[in-house]
Amino acid sequence: MDFIDLNLLRVFDVIYRTRNVSRAAEQLGMSQPSTSQALTRLRLTLSDPLFERTRNGMRPTPRADDLAQFVQMGLAQLDAGVASDTVFDPLKSTAELRIHLTDIGEARFLPSLMAEIRRKAPGIHVDASTWQQSQIATALDNGDIHLAIGFLPELKSSAHEKLLADRYVLLLRTGHPATALLKRNALTMKRMQTMDLVAVRSHTQTLQMLKTANLERQIKLTTSTFLALPGIVRNTNLAALMPLAIARDFLPQEEFTLLDTDFPANQFTVSVHWSRRHEHSQLVRWAKRVVVDLFKTL
Repeated sequence: MDFIDLNLLRVFDVIYRTRNVSRAAEQLGMSQPSTSQALTRLRLTLSDPLFERTRNGMRPTPRADDLAQFVQMGLAQLDAGVASDTVFDPLKSTAELRIHLTDIGEARFLPSLMAEIRRKAPGIHVDASTWQQSQIATALDNGDIHLAIGFLPELKSSAHEKLLADRYVLLLRTGHPATALLKRNALTMKRMQTMDLVAVRSHTQTLQMLKTANLERQIKLTTSTFLALPGIVRNTNLAALMPLAIARDFLPQEEFTLLDTDFPANQFTVSVHWSRRHEHSQLVRWAKRVVVDLFKTL
């Protein structure tokens, strides 16, 4: 095998990212039959099916997963070469920087991040939004977002750098009955089964933790945002499972108590993710470095 048509690799890249031949054809501006024919040619050239049809779309083979990393990096280098005459100057740039953050991520990262960006790149506009976890990888690859910051273990194909470690704690009001007879600053799972909880709909990780621990029936309120928690916890006996880094910033601090729990998956790592497809984008590289310099503690 001496030569592979670059166009076939571009078709492969889009199918890999979308997991769908029809959507790939639409993005490429090709007909679906032409896209399927291109995939067939690449399959024959590489002697591998590359994708298997499933109910959830085109599932890549191990050979496709290996190939995708090299194809994405190669195409990124080609695109960077074509755009090499474009110099990114943060002080003069008026680009839009698009970042995935949950509401809790916005509260944790945006204040410091915006202060730094306003200092280094005052003309840049930042668009922070929350994407469904199943869509983040495709959004990164398509350029719909440049960076994704958070605990995102489902992002298998993205490049990433670890920023910080955190753990989940239980937030209660000071004077909550559950704290009356505690001998240490922690709650057992058995004790938690007697408590009423408030959960946040957008934070799938905590919802999954409560479900795995059979604590779903203890959830008496589900809210859409973490921003509602301080007032709810302060005025009720509802308790909330949430990251320590956010919980300890709730004010006034003396009105809240933070307790450790014995959840099996209590520790987690926050990373910044970007697409290998856009590895050489000057905006992505600059923004990633700003985030790492600000928040990396690992």
